[in-house]
Amino acid sequence: MAASRFHLLLVLSLTLCLCHFPDTTWAQLRQNYYASSCPRVESIVRGVVQNKIKQTFVTIPATLRLFFHDCFVQGCDASVIVASTATNKAEKDHSDNLSLAGDGFDTVIKAKAAVDATAGCKNKVSCADILAIATRDVIALSGGPSYPVELGRLDGLSSTAASVNGKLPQPTFSLSQLTAMFAANGLTQTDMIALSGMTIITAFQQAFITAMTKLGRVGVKSGRNGNIRQDCAVLA
Repeated sequence: MAASRFHLLLVLSLTLCLCHFPDTTWAQLRQNYYASSCPRVESIVRGVVQNKIKQTFVTIPATLRLFFHDCFVQGCDASVIVASTATNKAEKDHSDNLSLAGDGFDTVIKAKAAVDATAGCKNKVSCADILAIATRDVIALSGGPSYPVELGRLDGLSSTAASVNGKLPQPTFSLSQLTAMFAANGLTQTDMIALSGMTIITAFQQAFITAMTKLGRVGVKSGRNGNIRQDCAVLA
């Protein structure tokens, strides 16, 4: 029953989320990245995710969609979480992102606050990594596979509505167009099918884990191209 529920949620969350991925720069990503600086980060985030799911089941598809919409535009850098200001219309306010449920944003913001409130962890963990961990957790807590998350992303330094143009799918997209977009960014048709939740059950979990890992490597920021935001909604 749990696996069936996860499969349905995945299809609903991803049907409208397949699109063009930016180039990948992910050499610094690794499991247990925060083993020395914030060793409990994953358990802290998981606790927040569990509480959010108890409050509303919408947390699951909302967090999934947030992760995909984030990675699709400027890479997995939490730029979709940034709020607009008087002088900048951010990604989240582009018309293609207005359907993103607030519970996904709230999950990341609350998890960031919980991590930063932990001794030794303040300003050590990026919003981008927290979103990646939370995405894995909503998948696992809804009956999907749990998998190790590669960490070490920095948060993006910009977020503009204009950057969303042409990056999210439209109803007219064909299978061949989607396949070509995936191939251009190192993702195979198998990855595309796995992310769409359509893989046959015997091969589903490993194919899905592989695809999610590759997706999490898209457009990773490093060095001077990113930072760790104190507030996920505000560019530092």
